[in-house]
Amino acid sequence: MAKTQLQKLTATSFLILTFTILFSLTLATAKSHRFSRSISPETLGLKKEKLSHFHFYFHDVLSGPRPTAVRVASATMTNTSATLFGSMVMMDNPLTVAPEFDSKLVGRAQGIYASASQTEVGLLMVLNIAFTQGKYNGSVLSVLGRNPVFSTVREMPIVGGSGLFRFARGYAQAKTHSVDLNTGDAVVEYNVYVFHY
Repeated sequence: MAKTQLQKLTATSFLILTFTILFSLTLATAKSHRFSRSISPETLGLKKEKLSHFHFYFHDVLSGPRPTAVRVASATMTNTSATLFGSMVMMDNPLTVAPEFDSKLVGRAQGIYASASQTEVGLLMVLNIAFTQGKYNGSVLSVLGRNPVFSTVREMPIVGGSGLFRFARGYAQAKTHSVDLNTGDAVVEYNVYVFHY
């Protein structure tokens, strides 16, 4: 009788131990495959949000042996459209502290602009402002917006960023400084206002 009770006790202990291990593994697996969770901003090193202002000149060079912006696509009707509707340009434009091309380089505007209006010269701007100087070297602001080229001042949203601009939001104001109507080369003054940590 004692042997049977010992066997029952051993079998019961084994079952309890097995269920405990399986339950623990289920909980551990559930935690490691969680889709989302709330966290404190401090866990990512985010402290006080600040507002910064950046001022620079954007050089859109379409001419010469080393253009910084090139057309990469167009529609069959683009060349007959008064607004060049359907054209798409890839850019890697220098950003400088002054309007002169050879002034100090502070970054690059890399991305695409496309003619997205049939009634006015209105561009869809998708670009990254990649800084190359100072404490912002390696950090990027992302712009996604509409640029009605012949408006005096155009405003486009800053939709995010990376590096020192994680969680960035704000806006960029663009104002044409100069344009060469023969070549299409342009210098655009930018004022960028951005909230970031």
